[in-house]
Amino acid sequence: MAAGETAPDAARLREPEIAGPAALTLPNGRLNRAAVGWATQPLIDTSGLGRGRGRNKRWEYWNVVTPTHILAATVSAIDYACVPEVWVLERATGREWGRVETILPPRGTRLAARLEHGASETRTRGLAVSITEEPGGTRIRAEIPGVEFDVFAALEPAHERLALVVPWSDRRFQYTVKDIARAASGTLRLDGREVPVPQGESWAVLDHGRGRWPYNIAWNWGAGSGRSGGAVIGIQVGARWTAGTGVSENAFFVDGRMHKIHGETQWEYDLAEWRAPWRVTGGGLDAEFTPFHLKQSRTNLLVLAGRTDQCFGEWSGVFTTEAGVTVPFAGITGWAEAVHNRW
Repeated sequence: MAAGETAPDAARLREPEIAGPAALTLPNGRLNRAAVGWATQPLIDTSGLGRGRGRNKRWEYWNVVTPTHILAATVSAIDYACVPEVWVLERATGREWGRVETILPPRGTRLAARLEHGASETRTRGLAVSITEEPGGTRIRAEIPGVEFDVFAALEPAHERLALVVPWSDRRFQYTVKDIARAASGTLRLDGREVPVPQGESWAVLDHGRGRWPYNIAWNWGAGSGRSGGAVIGIQVGARWTAGTGVSENAFFVDGRMHKIHGETQWEYDLAEWRAPWRVTGGGLDAEFTPFHLKQSRTNLLVLAGRTDQCFGEWSGVFTTEAGVTVPFAGITGWAEAVHNRW
């Protein structure tokens, strides 16, 4: 095992499934243990999260992969700062457009109290992001100098998502929704040039987060969306940050149906040789990720520091369901990342 990080579980116990709608927190602000586990829909009410004296983290991260470009927009608030970002990659040339800001003290940002119950938006002098719910899906609009995009991520009635509550303790916990392989369409404008986000060939992914985090944390996250073998495939894998909590953020999607991967996945990669294939295995998944672009970011503001290495590339491999059905896949565009934050 190289820089990848987690050891296999001795036995892959089934992770708890959330029985029904639940509040993330109790009236005293601590974790509601009835909310711990996973679900295929966003059942958790996070409106009682409140402020956490620097520990609360809220964000909406949308990424859209098109045949020609990759788009990303982030609205976030981490109690003592807002960190919005807009980013675009031109796949053929490797050219990037991007802007990220750290706003201290936090201002100009609004995040919905819970997923799909209101808008999330941020605006500064040089950046604007708006995420709104509409009939049939979500609209993501973003703007920085030289860049504008307006994308609609369709939400089919039967489409499943991985909703997960991770318990580090009664005081530290995270609710995440990883919504993979949403069909996307819209328009991108780069330096005055209009580029389509073509329907049927573009895919949106949401990372929705609400929680109260430890100060020092590291994680791996990988996702991919696309068509392979006549099916719409979604890949969602993670590691490190959930180790020892009894739940994991691993799942595989076929035509909108989620297959939960129980237990941690094992990651093998080397950031010094980031173009070399990464490998992620466990729970029926045997996947290889071949990068074509590296997006790095470094932050060091004393109390707030972070390192992100996010590789974009193609997923291939095989997934075997609990029923023994084998699903091969290839050419699934997405990313794999290694992150270490002190926040």
